[in-house]
Amino acid sequence: MNETPAPSAGPGAAQAEGTGKDALGLALDRTTLASYRVKLALDRTTLAWIRTGLTMATFGFGLVAFFRTLVEEHPENTEAARFHEGAIKMGLALLFLGIIATVLAGVSHWSALRRLRHGEAPTVTYWALSLTVAVLMSCIGLAGLYFLLTR
Repeated sequence: MNETPAPSAGPGAAQAEGTGKDALGLALDRTTLASYRVKLALDRTTLAWIRTGLTMATFGFGLVAFFRTLVEEHPENTEAARFHEGAIKMGLALLFLGIIATVLAGVSHWSALRRLRHGEAPTVTYWALSLTVAVLMSCIGLAGLYFLLTR
């Protein structure tokens, strides 16, 4: 029994077992699926930022509402009125930070999707959105603490 091997059609033309696709077709499928996974990851990240922004804004509204009820229950208490004024400032700062974070997340998402559509790789910025929000949140917290302790 003298068997001769089947002739090879060259590199890249090997059939994947049981699929009927050549190596190039499989590579294109993998690339398409990888791109799809990147888009889904971008969506998940943007949704997380939307939740974060919504949480900050909600906490800001809650802060104002809590101290408003405190002032309504004890109108003669000047300390409660002072806390309410501070809560309004802190609540507005958190509300604006939530809005800014959501808008920046949307811009970042749109930019990354545009780059993917043009066949370019999404870029990672040097100054990340999470770092920006963390710095701003720290500044708001420190300012609130300063005004709470000095007045």
